[in-house]
Amino acid sequence: MKSAKQSLGAPESGAAAVAALGRWARAGAPGAPRPPRSCRGARGGAQPTCVRATSLAPSARALRGAAAPRPELAGNFARSLAAPLAARSRRAGAPGMRPPGRRGVPTAPPALLLLLPLLLPLLVPLLGALRGVGAGPGAPAELRVRVRLPDGQVTEESLQADSDADSISLELRKPDGTLVSFIADFKKDVKIFRALILGELEKGQSQFQALCFVTRLHHNEIIPSEAMAKLRQKNPQAVRQAEEVRGLEHLHMDIAVNFSQGDLLSPHLHNVCAEATDSIYTRQEDVRFWLEQGVDSSVFEALPEASEPTHCGQVADGGKPCVCRYGLSLAWYPCLLKYCHSRDRPAPYKCGIRSCQKSYTFDFYVPQKQLCLWDEEP
Repeated sequence: MKSAKQSLGAPESGAAAVAALGRWARAGAPGAPRPPRSCRGARGGAQPTCVRATSLAPSARALRGAAAPRPELAGNFARSLAAPLAARSRRAGAPGMRPPGRRGVPTAPPALLLLLPLLLPLLVPLLGALRGVGAGPGAPAELRVRVRLPDGQVTEESLQADSDADSISLELRKPDGTLVSFIADFKKDVKIFRALILGELEKGQSQFQALCFVTRLHHNEIIPSEAMAKLRQKNPQAVRQAEEVRGLEHLHMDIAVNFSQGDLLSPHLHNVCAEATDSIYTRQEDVRFWLEQGVDSSVFEALPEASEPTHCGQVADGGKPCVCRYGLSLAWYPCLLKYCHSRDRPAPYKCGIRSCQKSYTFDFYVPQKQLCLWDEEP
């Protein structure tokens, strides 16, 4: 007699099941009607020969389509196997999920939970610095103001201050689409003007033309970067107009700046003047100051002198060299700090800013007049 383990074997394959059912049918299922048999009498006292009729036994081909195991027996068998597995799963937890505190997943010790309120104030500034929020006084601060241009139109101006780099940047867009940028580098005593001028396709110009002008920065021209970083405005929709209009400054730019060596003059030059690699200009008196400060002479190159220094507006041939003139204006910028006096304070204290407007014109040499098509008049 077979044991219970042997009787609960693995499910048979389809071909093996069909063969087993065929044997079951040929042998006769328990309780099934047995087919009649026919016996022929033997001669000479021999045992009769009986042949059972096989017409009632199904063929193997019929069994493939008709005979099948009883589903209720298979369901009972599956449930008998699933019950102990479900009980084991309830004790061990869902697959792929570890219960807390088991298999190398430690729970938080109570001491750490008590220290968490003390550590939280220290972690918040660190996370803010990583996201650029609340990073302290050294993080770049931006101020956007609406300003009135000299021609009366209104535009938006962006001012940024970086206390770590000790620099200030200003950017505004003129009504004709020209983008004007200004950088004050206090560490290197350098200020950079950049203009991205939209080209006129009907005149054969490219999409835009970039110009960069580099001059010496005097520290009394604009407020320090630390003070700029603290500026706030109560009404962002207000239109600002400069309190003081400073005089026009005319600059003759007779030296070219070597872009590949520009970092020796200011680390901002590579980013600001990347579109104007062949159009970066400065002047001799500023170069002498920077050379005295230790800047290498390889940064500067002398521009060729025109035989007849004629302004481009007076030249008809677009292929001839001439002296180009370009003008720009800083419509609004904090130029001075205001100091107030109080009976409660023995010394004056900072209580605001004074805003200024400043315009510049730059004269510089160009090898062809077509590089200065905006200068139509002398």
